[in-house]
Amino acid sequence: MNVDFPRFDMQADPVRQRRFLQPIVWLLTLPAVRLQKTRIEKIRCEGLKPPYILLGNHNAFFDFKVATRAIFPHRANYIVAIDGFIGREWLLRQVGGICKRKFTRDLQLIRQIRKVMENGDILILYPEARYSLCGTTAVLPDALGKLCKMMGVPVVTLTCHGHHINSPFWNLKKRKLPYTTAEMRQLFTAQEVQEASAAQINAAIRQAFEYDEFAWQKQQGIRVTEPFRAEGLHKVLYQCPACGTEYRMDSKGTELFCTACGKRWRMTELGELEAVEGETEFSHIPDWYEWERAQVRREVEAGTYCFEAECHVNSLPNAKKYIPIGTGTLRHDMNGFSVRGEGPYGPFEMEISAKELYSCHIEYEYLGKYGDCVDLNTLEDTWYVYPHGRDFAVTKFALATEELFAYYRRQRPGRRAEQPAADPAPEQADVS
Repeated sequence: MNVDFPRFDMQADPVRQRRFLQPIVWLLTLPAVRLQKTRIEKIRCEGLKPPYILLGNHNAFFDFKVATRAIFPHRANYIVAIDGFIGREWLLRQVGGICKRKFTRDLQLIRQIRKVMENGDILILYPEARYSLCGTTAVLPDALGKLCKMMGVPVVTLTCHGHHINSPFWNLKKRKLPYTTAEMRQLFTAQEVQEASAAQINAAIRQAFEYDEFAWQKQQGIRVTEPFRAEGLHKVLYQCPACGTEYRMDSKGTELFCTACGKRWRMTELGELEAVEGETEFSHIPDWYEWERAQVRREVEAGTYCFEAECHVNSLPNAKKYIPIGTGTLRHDMNGFSVRGEGPYGPFEMEISAKELYSCHIEYEYLGKYGDCVDLNTLEDTWYVYPHGRDFAVTKFALATEELFAYYRRQRPGRRAEQPAADPAPEQADVS
């Protein structure tokens, strides 16, 4: 581009949450958690004091409020994506926000996290780096174990249940759940972190992050009676299992349906699917999602995965506002993402290799007015890329990104297919 916009200062030291702001933070969070009747169970947390790292699963904004209640009365610093700072950078910094561009190898972030530990505070990190698409665990970065080893402090997880059911990513309207639950567990003491290997820490974190919101709903017997409960689900379930057609799924009220073959499914009050007529291919929503993943994996393994379309792009170089930089072409194929175009600031281009991007962030109907998009990041900029037309699903971009990364990882010389990926070197840690 012909214009170099001012950039967000990613190097600034984290600000310890201001004491005068803590009562305001508590006022905005604690009553909401109590009103939602969230039950927080603490496991191995006797005597736990800052500093420590708290890793939370991510299904809704309400996660932040539960985390504030779980660590009360201590203060924390939070890793927050840059779009969370728009128009409120000063306030976010003062309450402990640390800016991060998603899915980038941000070396200075390690220094900032170490500073939080030196300050004697809590670092709250959501390593899935996005809201879960269907209430199950998103991919976790391999570098978590080494990060924890580097910091040498207790490692704590906070696993929330019910937030995806109450306000799913594909339709944020509240479902009015009678209660939600959360488990706060100290996985490792500081001494145990020293004694464990990075691989052992990773294994324990992944086990703690195994969750399934729809299974939880059924187990709890929680009924969602809202007449709109299926609306938006086609954003996640974009491929019809009856006829195999992609991008022709739709939803309304309590039903999900394929406009290509006409098959319909009803979403029950317990969050299950049942065919209106004929066979119910998938009653459990995450099973349908994983079936879609398997279809994408076949394309990747055959070397045929490819998507290309016209798009328009908004840039977010700083926390002030989105900047429309023009229109162009988005291509996602076996090589990764490529965006090229031209606009009022001249030509623009971004390429991100599939071998380096283990996941990506997508949005459905972003901010309620811009449509579906994928956001692509460098250390200096974030682009919100909006494909044109109807023959696409950003959910497929997310699945393909993960499958491409896994495919190339399996192809590395000397790596057996069943081996887990080795952790990247500490200087390459990615904690999105």
